[in-house]
Amino acid sequence: MPQYETVIGLEAHVELKTRAKIFCDSTTEFGGAPNTHVCPVCLGLPGALPVVNKKVVEYAIRAALALNCKIAEFSKFDRKNYYYPDMPKNYQISQYDLPIAKHGCLEIDTANGVKKIGITRLHMEEDTGKLVHQGTITTTPFSLVDYNRAGVPLIEIVSEPDLRSPEEARQYMEKLRTVILYTGVSDCKMEEGSLRCDANISVRPVGTGGFGTKAEIKNLNSFKSLQRSLAFEAERQIKTLEAGGKIVQETRTWDEGKGETLSLRSKEYAHDYRYLPDPDLVPLLIDRQWVADIRNSLPEMPDQRRLRYVKEYGLPAYDAAILTNTKELADYFEECVKAYPHPKAISNWIMGDLNRLLNLHGIEITGCKVTPQNLASLLMLIGRGTISGKIAKTVFAEMFAGGKAAETIVKEKGLTQISDKRVIVAIVDEVLARNPGPVEDYKAGRERALGFLVGQVMKASQGKANPELANKLLREKL
Repeated sequence: MPQYETVIGLEAHVELKTRAKIFCDSTTEFGGAPNTHVCPVCLGLPGALPVVNKKVVEYAIRAALALNCKIAEFSKFDRKNYYYPDMPKNYQISQYDLPIAKHGCLEIDTANGVKKIGITRLHMEEDTGKLVHQGTITTTPFSLVDYNRAGVPLIEIVSEPDLRSPEEARQYMEKLRTVILYTGVSDCKMEEGSLRCDANISVRPVGTGGFGTKAEIKNLNSFKSLQRSLAFEAERQIKTLEAGGKIVQETRTWDEGKGETLSLRSKEYAHDYRYLPDPDLVPLLIDRQWVADIRNSLPEMPDQRRLRYVKEYGLPAYDAAILTNTKELADYFEECVKAYPHPKAISNWIMGDLNRLLNLHGIEITGCKVTPQNLASLLMLIGRGTISGKIAKTVFAEMFAGGKAAETIVKEKGLTQISDKRVIVAIVDEVLARNPGPVEDYKAGRERALGFLVGQVMKASQGKANPELANKLLREKL
């Protein structure tokens, strides 16, 4: 309803791609048998003491710098106390008042232009175990507990309540995923839980200050679920207010099957967690030179790379945005340009045939059998007139399936383009003799008849005739 405004803030949880867990040496590998990737520390057994993994701190700083955050010189770990079956210690080691980083921002593209979303803080914490429900969380008769994930290192990235629609929330999470992928600190596989988020949402009358009572939607693990759950929750809250009711501050869950949020429990406040400094972990003193070295090791970020593609390669902004969506795809594109310096032609093939086949087969660009050099070679064959654009699509499909070079496939299958004028004239004469109707249509001024005749020439030549030459000769004959 236009008289209401939606206010959204997101808490993104990013699993870090380290070999070992945050406070012990147990593996972080995904997919092991339940309760096999554990040790006395991550199981919270009496007498087991945590030791911080330095690589986790490095990765947290790396991500924070990419998100324009200020890195703290002094930071500490805290115990967040609450009772839940997936937490073996009955507290989670996290960070409260002195996190590793604060005051960042991330820009998203909206219908009204670029919008800057503030980032309140980025902090480190250990992940909890996983409850395996026998159905949904609200209907399960019992749940099993797998502690393999307990102690896996996380960074939590908390946004300011600057998002004003479910669409903006989705854009923010997609952009956040892209930036984190560029840093290399996480694989951000939402289907494996290495990127997920909690969403805080409230509504208020347009033009009013302050915030309405918020609800938190927990553990959203896809962009689609994030957008759909927020859209439902905004409508639910507005309907409640319009009916004269009050919004209760609570934690809710998203039921994908029903397409609605459901109440889980009343929302906790910070004091409910009884935070206290963890006595087993010493505070962190962050060396400024170390931070500078990490900053210098960061790759070119997606926004900067996108702007460079527009300026340096003359690409449309849309092309540049698609190509820089992942670092691997951008690297692939640049390798192609080195071998064949025609950026727009390469962009068209990557965004068209290559992306279509990658999506069709569920393959990442890193697993593609068509090397950048082989794609460049294919485009060279088109440029020299050795093969037509139509034949090139057939050749590319073979390259994608088997990884062979374009020249090899063209030679093996005899797909070289026919550019001999005498050969094409003979085909043209035969096509004109067999199609008197379209010939008369063209002479009567129906230009589309020419397209039909060109198609017949290409069919008769098995797609090998040079289409420009065939078009020219047909016009001359007609």
